[in-house]
Amino acid sequence: MDTFLPDSTLQPLVARLRTAQEQLARHYPGEPASRQPVHTVYVGAHSFDAGLPRRLGAEALHSLAEFAPDAAAFAGVLGIAPALAGTVHARVVAKLRREAVEDLRIDFEDGYGNRGDAEEDGHAVQAAEELARAQAGGTLPPFSGIRIKSLSGDLGARSLRTLSLFAGTLARATGGRLPPGFVVTLPKVTSPEQVSVLIDAFEALEPRLALAAGTLKMEPMVEVTQTVLAPDGRAMLPALLAAARGRCVAAHFGTYDYTASCNVTALHQHMRHPACDFAKHMIQVAYAGTGIWLSDGATSLVPAGPHHGTQLTQAERQENLAAVHAAWRLQAGDIRHSLETGFYQGWDMHPAQIPVRYGAVYAFFLEGLPAASERLRNFVTRTSQATVEGEVFDDAATGQALLNFFLRGLNCGALTEEEALATGLTAGELRGRSFAAILAGRRRS
Repeated sequence: MDTFLPDSTLQPLVARLRTAQEQLARHYPGEPASRQPVHTVYVGAHSFDAGLPRRLGAEALHSLAEFAPDAAAFAGVLGIAPALAGTVHARVVAKLRREAVEDLRIDFEDGYGNRGDAEEDGHAVQAAEELARAQAGGTLPPFSGIRIKSLSGDLGARSLRTLSLFAGTLARATGGRLPPGFVVTLPKVTSPEQVSVLIDAFEALEPRLALAAGTLKMEPMVEVTQTVLAPDGRAMLPALLAAARGRCVAAHFGTYDYTASCNVTALHQHMRHPACDFAKHMIQVAYAGTGIWLSDGATSLVPAGPHHGTQLTQAERQENLAAVHAAWRLQAGDIRHSLETGFYQGWDMHPAQIPVRYGAVYAFFLEGLPAASERLRNFVTRTSQATVEGEVFDDAATGQALLNFFLRGLNCGALTEEEALATGLTAGELRGRSFAAILAGRRRS
């Protein structure tokens, strides 16, 4: 049938559309195929050694046994439905025994403080040697890295010196085989130039340390208002990603520094403050689909009682229990808020916070399992068109989001492969991680 747009006109128009789509796809490649940790545990560089990850797991198990000795008690504190209590508790215990820490960050910033140059030099070398020992001994979590000091003000030279000493020592101790998932966290970023300087340092270090180009990766922290909005009124977040030149793997939000930069008083600085929701939504708008992970902050209330020692009275033990449970409830609510708003990672700063992290995350995935299973099963059985289920309309993008739900749940131990395969997926389709590939494969078959 003849149309009113001849091929000589139509083809250049289609070519322009194709070029624009290719450019969009390059900038927004979608979720990375690799696993994202559900938390980052921060420890001061002065206290890190190769055995620390296992000790954190043992301490997390001890706190769970002491303050929630059974499934019902744990579920009651965290607000988990009784029907899920046994499953969540059993999977949390198994996780703590198997892999209590998913991501470990050796901290030279807030968790370390300002020390003399000679002392920080020594800790940079010592921590790198211990990280290499953990890697060689199989005690290292799947993800690890360091947080250096800010590159603002007078701290830049000290920060880059620590980076150089740590990276050089680690490369020498590992024969140039840095741990998989190793990353450098850059705090309190206030300009793209700080990110660019860090990348320049990476590019200078790699040939000197016999590391392959691109080995060193980074993640900026959004901790001040200037990181969100530049002085000229433009959003700074996309500029930070551009300045990283392909080396940015994640962006982390710093709850308490950010709220302080908004002049929120200490009493009201918390993870669910509206100022935090605004900043995190800006982060999502800037980075969704770019292939980098997003992480929320930490609950600052430490789950520890006021009384210490082995000869406590019954009243003192009850006060300790009440204090820990209050901190656990607060943390569980914070984690739930993060998950519901699309942040699947957060910080933990105390071993007694780790059981709550997994308890809240596992409950979130198990609560969502029936609805997600039904919707994904509907997708994989009707691949030729988008589907309407009741009043919920699903399209291909939603299909990928549903698949990501199962992948995240599997990666952290919240879900089993049997639960994921009950959707009608094959093991190969699940491992392929692409809903578009699933549709294409089923249409061909």
